[in-house]
Formats: sequence, structure tokens, C-alpha cells
Amino acid sequence: MFGFGKPSTLPSPDDALPGRDSQPWTLGEHVVLKTPVVSDDVPAGHEVAIFGLGCFWGAEEIFWQVPGVWSTSVGYAGGHTPHPTYDEVCSGRTGHTEAVRIVFDPNLTSFADLVKKFFEIHDPTQGMQQGNDVGTQYRSAIYFMSPEQETTARDLTKVYGDELTRRRLGSITTEIRPAAEAGYFYAEDQHQQYLAKNPFGYRCHANTGVRFPQTT
Repeated sequence: MFGFGKPSTLPSPDDALPGRDSQPWTLGEHVVLKTPVVSDDVPAGHEVAIFGLGCFWGAEEIFWQVPGVWSTSVGYAGGHTPHPTYDEVCSGRTGHTEAVRIVFDPNLTSFADLVKKFFEIHDPTQGMQQGNDVGTQYRSAIYFMSPEQETTARDLTKVYGDELTRRRLGSITTEIRPAAEAGYFYAEDQHQQYLAKNPFGYRCHANTGVRFPQTT
């Protein structure tokens, strides 16, 4: 959390920390949903969404409560360093943002629904920051899994951006990239479902206070 004095620009691949060849920690069951945290084998008919929206502790807590969400995890996405640690990501020298990976049933909640919630529960205009949390690991991001997700993400970003502009609240800085390009590395076990394990732990819920506009 926080991050005063950390880099405000992303490192180049050559300047990023080297990382490691494999994940050095093991992960078990989701302590809330009782499903696998490492859910690379997605159940039939389910989809994956990956968002960056500031400190991943509070973000994951919100998404695991959404009906239709089968599993959630927290990790690191959009950077250069393979299998980074939390401390490495927080140094600003890996290029990653803290991310939430959501496995969901689109018959119960759509990707569009998740994108709308994503915009409502953080401030997508703050660049390398969320509230008092400052650093490249707190940047806003949507990492899409398919062309359909990309279209939805870009369309809804424009709708919300137009609403923020109308209210003079700034421009959206959300990074939108293919998930295959951004990558995703699972965070350490102590960060998974952190607020279920530490109910009085830190939550960053910076937001604009603007509900997503009604769309037809």
C-alpha cells in the first residue's frame, strides 16, 4: 500500500528485474468460495476477466461477492518480470500492476457487468495511483481474453469516459491490452483472499462516485 517515492514511470524490459523461471509458492483452495485459486483449467461454459484497479486486497473482496463468480485470485499483470514477488512489484521495477483474475459464469453475470462494476469501484482517471496508493503497480487496467471482450471493454470505457468528461472529472487512463500479452502471475498465498483472512485489513476504495450510465 501507499508508495511514496516509488517510480511513476514503467521500466523498460531491459531495466526490469530478472524474476524467476517458475512460481516459488503453492496455492490452495479459495477460502471463501471453496474453489481452486489456481484455476487455469476453467470450467466449461465459464470465462476469465483480468482487471487492475489499485490495491488488489479490496478489489478481490468485491468481486468474489458478485453472483456468478466461480473463483477469484490476485496476481501481477502487465509487466516484464516473470513470477515476481510482492516486494519486487511494489518496487516499481517489474512493470506489473496488481490485478484480480475472475472466473465467472456468463449466464449469471456478463463481462459487461464486471466492467461496469470495475469502473464504479475505483477511479480510472488517476494514472499511476489510487487514492493514497502511489506507484505503477496501482494503475488501472483491463486485460481482455478475446476480441469480444476487447470490444466490450473499449465501448464501455468510452461510455464511462464520456460521462466523466461531462461531469468534468478527468480523462480515463485505463490500460487496455490483450491478456496474452500482459501475462498474469499468481501472488503469494498470504495475499489471496487477504481480507477474508484479515477482516480489519486495509481497503482502498478510491472512486469517482459516478454510477455507470444506463445503456441500451
